[in-house]
Amino acid sequence: MSYSHSNISSGSRSSARRSLEFGRTHVVRPKGKHQATIVWLHGLGDNGSSSSQLLETLPLPNIKWICPTAPTRPVSLLGGFPCTAWFDVGEFSEEGPDDWEGLDASAAHIVNLLSAEPSDVKVGIGGFSMGAAMALYSATCCALGKYGNGVPYPIFLRAVVGLSGWLPGSRSLRNKFEASHEATRRAASIPILQFHGTADEVVALKYGEKSAQTLTSAGFRTLVFKSQEGMGHYTIPKEMNEVCSWLNSRLGLEGYR
Repeated sequence: MSYSHSNISSGSRSSARRSLEFGRTHVVRPKGKHQATIVWLHGLGDNGSSSSQLLETLPLPNIKWICPTAPTRPVSLLGGFPCTAWFDVGEFSEEGPDDWEGLDASAAHIVNLLSAEPSDVKVGIGGFSMGAAMALYSATCCALGKYGNGVPYPIFLRAVVGLSGWLPGSRSLRNKFEASHEATRRAASIPILQFHGTADEVVALKYGEKSAQTLTSAGFRTLVFKSQEGMGHYTIPKEMNEVCSWLNSRLGLEGYR
C-alpha cells in the first residue's frame, strides 16, 4: 500500500511528491480467546519485527498485536538521511513543523490494519517514541472524527498507549476541539496511558508532560500520565508490567495473568 507524501525541508513543503511504501507487518496472534487487537508502532529507524519480539513476551493472551513497519523516507531531523519514519520530523517535539500529509497517511494505514478485525474485538493503538506520537495523533483523529485533511476517521479506539512520545499537531488542537462539542464528548471516552522517563535524553520529559496537558484540556479526561524516575529513552519491565495491567483493566481481558 502506498501513499503520496511531500517532504518538509527547512520548515516548508517541497513541491516534489513521492510515493512511499510501508514495510513488512508482523503479527503476534493471541494465545487465548481473541478479545482485542492493538496496532503497536515502533520508533524512528526501527521496524515491526523488534516490536513483535517485545510484545510476544507480555502476559496478555487475549490480545492480537499488529506491528507494521513505517515507510523509509528522508528525515529532516537527520539532514535528509532516509530511514523508517511514520512522518517527517525536524525535532522530537511538537515545536517543529507538522507533516500533516505523512501523519494522515500513516494514520490511515493503521486504520486499514484495524478495520478488518471482527466487530466484537476491541481495537487500540500503542507505540514508542515516534510511534507514541503517531498513536496520540490517531487518538485526536478518533475524537475529532476526521483526519487532519478532513477525511472521516472510521473507527473508535478503546485504548491508546504512548511511551516516551509527544503530540504532533498540538498547536492547532485547542481550536479544533473548541469548535466541536462532539469531539470533546468522544475524547472523554478514549482512554490514554502515557509513560515518560525523567532522564529521557531524546524526547525531553517536558514534551511528554505538555502533550498530556494539551490532551487533557481538549477533553481526554481519562488520560493517565506517569513519569518513570531515572528512565531514559527506552522501555523497562516495570513500565511494560504497568501497561499490561492498564490494558487488562481498560479492555476487560479474561486471560491476564
